[in-house]
Amino acid sequence: MNSTFVQFLGEFIGTFILILLGNGIVCAVSLKKTKAEGAGWIAIAFGWGLAVMLGVYSSSFMSEAHLNPAVTIGMALIGNISWSLVLPYIAGQFLGAMLASFILWLFYYPHWVETKDAAVILGCHSTGPAIRHFPSNFFGEVIGTMVLLIGILSFGRNHLADGLSPALVGGLITAIGFSLGATTGYSLNPARDLGPRIMHALLPIKNKGTSDWGYSWVPVLGPLVGGALGCLIFNSISPLIK
Repeated sequence: MNSTFVQFLGEFIGTFILILLGNGIVCAVSLKKTKAEGAGWIAIAFGWGLAVMLGVYSSSFMSEAHLNPAVTIGMALIGNISWSLVLPYIAGQFLGAMLASFILWLFYYPHWVETKDAAVILGCHSTGPAIRHFPSNFFGEVIGTMVLLIGILSFGRNHLADGLSPALVGGLITAIGFSLGATTGYSLNPARDLGPRIMHALLPIKNKGTSDWGYSWVPVLGPLVGGALGCLIFNSISPLIK
């Protein structure tokens, strides 16, 4: 197995690619005067699926390519990864997400200036609910992340061709986005939401408004609970399957 630093680097690079391309599609669709403005939810759902796939491919030869604290903690709970790697993995994930947000600020700089809607600007960084109803929003993030972890673990029980799993994970993310993502924007990943939200608060973005810290616990705690449940449920059922 690779050294701890190499695994940290894998999580950093993979999450950087994930957020650069994932939030990049949101910026392209949402910010004013881009050539993709108004392309809509279908573009976002497919774009995020591809972003996850490419993030995993770019890092899986260095680390486990979790790119998500909910995945890392869930896998540690069932013994699929050492607890000694949890903090290095999460550090890499958050730092990669934050750097990607900074690069996107530079990349789309004139389009941030043209965009006047503070909610749109925040949505290019972090998730937010279609209807603010904390119990429902929290439940949605739990269920979405639970499905994600059960799917990831299920792929490992199938006889897949080498290199196919990241593409299937990308497809799974697309399916979750279409079916379960429209209520909260499907964070599924504390680093994906909180890292860019911190950068939203720090960067001098014109017209940005607040970072909506009152909602920020939902896309952090919901995925952590959902990831743990998904791993524990799968781990409790899998011994029964020969």
